[in-house]
Amino acid sequence: MKKGSVLVIALGMIILSTQAGAISLEQGSRSEHVLDLQQRLSSLGYFKAGITGYYGSVTNTAVKKFQTKAGLPASGQADAHTLSALNEASAPDQTVLEQMARMIHAEARGESFLGQVAVGAVILNRVQSDAFPDSITEVIFQPGQFSAIRDGQFNLTPSPTAYEAAKAALNGSDPTNGALYYYNPKIATSSWSKKRPIKARIDRHVFTQ
Repeated sequence: MKKGSVLVIALGMIILSTQAGAISLEQGSRSEHVLDLQQRLSSLGYFKAGITGYYGSVTNTAVKKFQTKAGLPASGQADAHTLSALNEASAPDQTVLEQMARMIHAEARGESFLGQVAVGAVILNRVQSDAFPDSITEVIFQPGQFSAIRDGQFNLTPSPTAYEAAKAALNGSDPTNGALYYYNPKIATSSWSKKRPIKARIDRHVFTQ
């Protein structure tokens, strides 16, 4: 993972303590729950890297620091007791999951579920690429990258499907085969984007390397 990739946050409405008996996160995990973990750790000052949704070494260290402060065994594994204590200690603001859902809704709300997952996957692929920023938020708001930011469609209320597509991408689904770009060939005007190697065609989008 790029620069010891770390993880991130989930939907603010998700309360991990309600699922504490079923969830245990550890290094190597990748999911929306890792997003929530990272954002909560960040809000408490333990996690100071880019939020990515991947449980890397930086997240592991942050969990250990929180566990020590909370009087829990410093294993680095976010078990049920750790997640419950973290829920009680923190409350994230707007989450990265919401940002992803907004971008997916803005860019692909007319596409199939697979097409929406694909847009989410491109965001995550960029996080892991040395050519782009190191966090989901930075990738989404990188100047000049997504038309939905420029034209304001990012501010639309995302659909439940957009949230589910974001979660699917965070859990590892990538129908684009690692694509870093996409465009609609019917409206795209950039010859540069059309010259890039094609990785997949899904609905109205072409996904490229």
